[in-house]
Amino acid sequence: MSKLETFAVTRRTLLLNGGRLGGAAMLAGLGLSGRLGVAAAADAVTLDFPFLWTGPEGDALLKVVDTFNTSQSGIKVNGVSNPDQQRQLAAMSGSKGFDISDSFGGNVGAWASKGILEPLDDRIKKDNYDLTDFVPAALDQQKYDGKLYALPIAAITTALLYNEALLTEAGIAGPPKTTSELADAIAKLTKVDSNGNITQLGLNQPSLSDFAFLFGGEWANDKGEPTPDNPGNIAALNFWVDTVVKKYGVDQIKKFQSGFGEYASPQNPFYTGKVAMTIDGAWQIQFIKEYAPQLKWGAGMLPYVDDKPELAGVSPLTTGMFFIPRNSKHSDEAWTFLKYLVDKPAMLDFTLALANLPARLSLLDDPKVTALPNVDVWLEALRSPNLKSFPNASWAAEYQNELTSSLDAVTNLKKTPEEAMAELAKKMKQIAG
Repeated sequence: MSKLETFAVTRRTLLLNGGRLGGAAMLAGLGLSGRLGVAAAADAVTLDFPFLWTGPEGDALLKVVDTFNTSQSGIKVNGVSNPDQQRQLAAMSGSKGFDISDSFGGNVGAWASKGILEPLDDRIKKDNYDLTDFVPAALDQQKYDGKLYALPIAAITTALLYNEALLTEAGIAGPPKTTSELADAIAKLTKVDSNGNITQLGLNQPSLSDFAFLFGGEWANDKGEPTPDNPGNIAALNFWVDTVVKKYGVDQIKKFQSGFGEYASPQNPFYTGKVAMTIDGAWQIQFIKEYAPQLKWGAGMLPYVDDKPELAGVSPLTTGMFFIPRNSKHSDEAWTFLKYLVDKPAMLDFTLALANLPARLSLLDDPKVTALPNVDVWLEALRSPNLKSFPNASWAAEYQNELTSSLDAVTNLKKTPEEAMAELAKKMKQIAG
């Protein structure tokens, strides 16, 4: 799972390794969780639908389940919020699984290569199902080895959020548009006391694997081979090391970060003014409304390298999607429900539940979507030809794990970006073959 996906999961409380279970108990494994209050007709097919979403998004899905159940009598869906990806994966690999569930597009390659996802191509062809309304890049993330294994409901892009008051105080007219302007803004917005302690940080540390895209970095080439030593990746890491880590100190940064409050709380460091800028997803529209309603903030497109205007509009992309596991007992009925889940009405309700971005082109201009504060920046990123994703390959999870270790070595100044990425390139050549 990519850094951005992990970040998205964090704000849905999946990293709490628990979360609310929608009032239902786990019965004999993940696949038998039930939606309370839903009684199936005697001749109806019952679908087990455990999903990872929690909070408002989980509530939105349960409403979709209820609407679907009342719209017909042949299928009854037992839906329950259960944010446990490890149990989800175990159920998909065992004999007692579930019928349909959700995850992130970045998992498609690893799971499809293991044969635990059902390809959807034959069903799409048989039903003449129209795929043209899906955001192309979002749909592409559901493919592996030429086949489609899932359909997206949510798209995740990022923007540069900034505290308007802090930028004004620093004499900065607006969000930085280029990486040189970003470096200048970080310097002006970072404050250090007489003892060398950081009291305000210009930019919260971003996901560095995503940050590389701003510099033209790529984590795989056109042949699908991992390329951690891509010059853009190294340039991005050197930018962060030179602009922040070496300048303010590893220990000082860690000490400052140790005082950060919970991400989904009023103590989020961006809300409290401890960090002046942060790179984040559109759900911050709702989070700020809930946790920091007095905050005056803005959002801008991610900066690009000064002499590379062709990189303007770059943004990482991940997706929330629905899939049918290979061991589904009722795959035909699951396909019927999957189509309902990603149809426009359900997708719109889900989008508005917590300011997600829809994965359908026809919803990008919906008045209910465009009315969200500052959402135009994320929507512009979603329309950009410069959407980038971590490689969706069978070895993606191993790559991400190795990359995380390498990035830790870089940010702790144990290795230079050049050294760390060269070593990782050698490891990945062995892993990817």
